[in-house]
Amino acid sequence: MRESIQREFADNLGLLCSFYPSVTEVCRRLKINRSQFNKYLGAAAFPARHTLRKICDFFGVEEYEILLPAHQFRQLLQVRPSKLTSTAPLFSDHIGQLQRASSGAIANYAGFYFEYYYAMTYPSSILRTLVSLTWDGETARFSRLERLPRENGSGRGPSRRYHGAAFYLAERLFLLDYDSLTQNEISQTILLPTYNNRTTYLTGLKLGVTAQSLRLPTCARVVYEVLGANINLRAALRLCGLFDRESDAVAADVKRLIDNTAPSGDHHFAAVTV
Repeated sequence: MRESIQREFADNLGLLCSFYPSVTEVCRRLKINRSQFNKYLGAAAFPARHTLRKICDFFGVEEYEILLPAHQFRQLLQVRPSKLTSTAPLFSDHIGQLQRASSGAIANYAGFYFEYYYAMTYPSSILRTLVSLTWDGETARFSRLERLPRENGSGRGPSRRYHGAAFYLAERLFLLDYDSLTQNEISQTILLPTYNNRTTYLTGLKLGVTAQSLRLPTCARVVYEVLGANINLRAALRLCGLFDRESDAVAADVKRLIDNTAPSGDHHFAAVTV
């Protein structure tokens, strides 16, 4: 009897998780250890009462409902949609599909980077930010920390943190993020991949908006400088900021790759290859 209930619970839990991009996402939001959660999904273990209550509250179902036979539970969700429709990320099926398509190759790009581009709000200055890209086996996430002090030390400007997701599709790296403080901007970066283990730079294009009241959509060439998987975060953050275009703090190769000048006769603004 116990084994039967455990099996029904595992099947129903798997169904509920399918509404989310990944099991890792569910574990993160539930704050439950992934290996222990895998035991629940595999019917190898059954949660304690308080953990069961926590899981049911998260998915918006009752304890007795999640223990129903799988076919009855599926019918229940169809007839009475749970709070899944409001708690699951919008378009989660589409995002999950893209994440699955990205698996494997994107793991090679996990680590830290310096990002360089001509700042959209200060177009004559070069912005260097710190990027972290992580891969947990199912989902690729990345964050950017942007600091805006002037190179001459005239004062410390505002700092912003951006969070987002990364996808590797058809040999291109797609990064989509948002301003975690104001939540009034989404930016996209597309990078060309590298097949050389010693590659220093990834190049591409970045699309965002200016910070002025006009909020003009703006595109700029961008460079990601590979830093590696283990870095001194404090030291790296101290190197971030806004630099004059003539500054020696930015390598000549980087300046060449982020130059936004379009060759005469070009009808599109394209990335520069290394």
